[in-house]
Amino acid sequence: MFDYQDACDDAAELFEPADAEAIVRAIASLRVLDAAEGSGAFPMGVLHKLTLVLRRLDKDNVLWERLQKEMATERVGAAFDSPRQDDRDAALLKISSIFEAYRDSDFGRKLYLIQHGIYGVDIQPVACQIARLRFFISLTVEQEPSEDALANYGIRPLPNLETRIVAADALISVTGPKQMGLGEHVVREHMSRLWSVRELHFNAQGREDKLRLRKQDADLRKTLAQALESNGYGHDEARHVADWDPYDLTRAAAWFDPEWMFGVTDGFDVLIGNPPYIQLQRNEGELRRRYSSQQYETFAATGDIYQLFCERGMKLLRRGGILAYITSNSWLKAMYGQKMRNYLSTAHTPRLLLEVGKDVFDSAIVDTSILLVQQGRSTKDEHSIPAVDMDSLVDKQFPPAKAQFGSLYFGGKRPWVSLSPIERRIMDKMMQVGTPLKEWDISINYGIKTGYNDAFIVPTSVRDRLVSEDPASKDILKPILRGRDIRPYRAQWAGQWLIATFPAQELDIDDYPAIKRHLLGFGKRRLAQSGTVYADGTRARKRTSHAWYELQDTCAYHRQFEKPKLCWMHMS
Repeated sequence: MFDYQDACDDAAELFEPADAEAIVRAIASLRVLDAAEGSGAFPMGVLHKLTLVLRRLDKDNVLWERLQKEMATERVGAAFDSPRQDDRDAALLKISSIFEAYRDSDFGRKLYLIQHGIYGVDIQPVACQIARLRFFISLTVEQEPSEDALANYGIRPLPNLETRIVAADALISVTGPKQMGLGEHVVREHMSRLWSVRELHFNAQGREDKLRLRKQDADLRKTLAQALESNGYGHDEARHVADWDPYDLTRAAAWFDPEWMFGVTDGFDVLIGNPPYIQLQRNEGELRRRYSSQQYETFAATGDIYQLFCERGMKLLRRGGILAYITSNSWLKAMYGQKMRNYLSTAHTPRLLLEVGKDVFDSAIVDTSILLVQQGRSTKDEHSIPAVDMDSLVDKQFPPAKAQFGSLYFGGKRPWVSLSPIERRIMDKMMQVGTPLKEWDISINYGIKTGYNDAFIVPTSVRDRLVSEDPASKDILKPILRGRDIRPYRAQWAGQWLIATFPAQELDIDDYPAIKRHLLGFGKRRLAQSGTVYADGTRARKRTSHAWYELQDTCAYHRQFEKPKLCWMHMS
C-alpha cells in the first residue's frame, strides 16, 4: 500500500532550502473548498496531508513561523480596517505564543490552515456541525496540558468556525446586477469591514467579545443592505444577501457565494467533494424545478444533481484550479450526460479518472469514479487522459503504477471510453460499419420500478414463509436480479424475490391474503401512489393511478421477463 508519510520523507530530502520555502509559501496561500460532503472527511484529509508536508519540509517551524508573522502584519494592518494598535499587537503576540508553546506540534500549522486555507459548504446544518467538531478534535489532540492554572493549564481556546464552514445551497448563486454603480467602492468598503469583523471573531475567546463582534456583524449587514439597494440591487435581493447570519447554526442559506461568505474574491485553488446522487426528476421533479432557472449548461431534466455540482465547482475555481469529485460514473456514457461531457471537454481540461467500482458507499448502489478536471481549456489538442480501473488492480496499490494506467478518450458529447490504442481502432471501425443497437428491430424496456423496494423485494426466508401461509403466494413471487447482482460476464442471484403485483395483471390483492398482510405491515399510506408528503415526514410513492398494493409502473411487457434474456448493469 502507498505510504504518504514515507513518500513525504523521501520527497523532503530532494528539496533545497529555497525550494522548501517556496512550497511552504504556496501551501500558505492555498485555498481549498469542500462542497457537499458534510461528514468533514474530505477537509480533514486535506488538513492532515498539508500538515504532513509542512512537517517534513519545515520540521522546526522556522519558515512557517516567519511567514505567519509576515502575513499577520499585513492582514491586521490592512484588512482589519481598525486603528486600534492593540488589535494588531494582540494578533502578533498570539502567533508568537502559539509557536513558543507548540513549536514541536502541528497546532500552529493546523490553526493557520483552518483559518486561511480550508473552507466548507453543505446544505445540512447538522453536517456542518459535524465537520466543525472534527476540526476541533484535530486541534485538541495537538495540545498538551501544563500545571499553569493562570494559563488555563496550557490549553488554548479553540477557534470559532462559523464563517469557515457554512450551511448553504451551493447550487444557487447570488442574483444582482452584473455591474454596480458609481458607489461600488462604498459596497466594497462595507464588505471589507464585515470580513474584518469575521476574522476577529474567528479568534475571539470570551463570550462578551463574541457577542460584541456578532452585533457589529449584524449592524454592518444592515448598512450593507442599504448600500446594495443604492447600487442596483432590488430590495428583496439586497435583504436576501444581507440577512444571512453565519452565527445562526440552525438554518441553511438558500444561496451560496464565496465572496459574501468567505471573502474569497478570485476563486479557489482546489475544490473537492462527494456531491449527492439524486435524479432531478425524483419527487415529481422537485429539484428540477428548483434549479432549472439557474442557467446550468449541464442541466438535463432526466439527469442527476451531481452534474450541476460539477459545473458549479468549475465556476468556483480560479483558472488552472483543480476539481476532484467522486461521483457515479453513469455520466460517462449515459444520454443525460451528453451536456456534462461536452462542457468538461470543451470549456475545461480533464486530467485523470479513477474507476473505483461499486459498494464504495452503503447508501449509493452505483459504480463510482473519481474525476480530476483543471479549470480552463488547455492550449494543447488533448483527446485522452490517464484512467485506471481500481477493481482490475491485483495489488490494489494506490496510487497505481503508471504502467497500470489506461487511456480514457473524450471529446464533445460522445461517450467517454477507456480503451487501449488497438481497442480504440476496433471501436472506430465498429462505429463506421456497424449498426447501432437502437436501429435493430428489437424492443428495449425498463426494468422493474417498485417505488418502495423494502416492501416489494423480500429474501428467500420471507418468500418461504409467505408461501407456507398461503400457497397462492407462489404465483406472484418471482426471483429478481438487482443491479448489484450483475457482474461482468455473470449474474449472481442473491436469493431475492419480487412481489410481482404488476398493474397490467389487474390482480385482486384479496386473493393473496399472506402477501396482503405483509404489505399492510408497511402501512397503506406509505405504499399509496399519491405523491403525498405527510406531516411526520413520511412520503408516499409517486403519484399514479395504480392501487396501493401494485408496483409503480404498468409494466405491460411483464411476460417478457419469463423469456431468456441478456443482463447488464446500468445504474443512472
